[in-house]
Amino acid sequence: MLIMADTKIDFNDYIASIPDFPEPGIIFRDISPLMANGKAYSAATDRITAFAKAHGAEMICGPEARGFIVGCPVADRLGIGFAPARKKGKLPRETVSVKFQLEYGETELFMHKDAVQPGQKVLIVDDLLATGGTVAATANLVEQLGGIVVGTAFLIELKELHGRDKIKDYDLFALMEY
Repeated sequence: MLIMADTKIDFNDYIASIPDFPEPGIIFRDISPLMANGKAYSAATDRITAFAKAHGAEMICGPEARGFIVGCPVADRLGIGFAPARKKGKLPRETVSVKFQLEYGETELFMHKDAVQPGQKVLIVDDLLATGGTVAATANLVEQLGGIVVGTAFLIELKELHGRDKIKDYDLFALMEY
């Protein structure tokens, strides 16, 4: 059941901007204040849930770990499942994987082989779109399993990092842009 919270919330009021973290010149966008406020967190979840519903999502997928924080409540509201994309060694059954580049090296994501069914419509959800590598890798995993990525949704998009370019084939929703 979708319960629409107050749509007049300025979500930017619930993002803490931390200069020079984790290194000089970076402004870290902290979603903790948003999550700490039940009304704001519920309203943000409602917005992403509406996007998922409009795209016919049958499964929500999110990368470790903040994708879980954003994606699980959306899946719950829609009464559908959630498939986690995890780091190495975190999933106990047979998996598929994809390696991808980060700003400072290479990493790998994994999903259980049965996490997504062939033809299943999947919305990928995360807290923040930066360079797009993690979300593109998650989309790759979904597609390896035969799923159909119907879109991507984020609380925040960092526009200057052009992450949208790596996932340009997918419909994108961002609650806030910086």
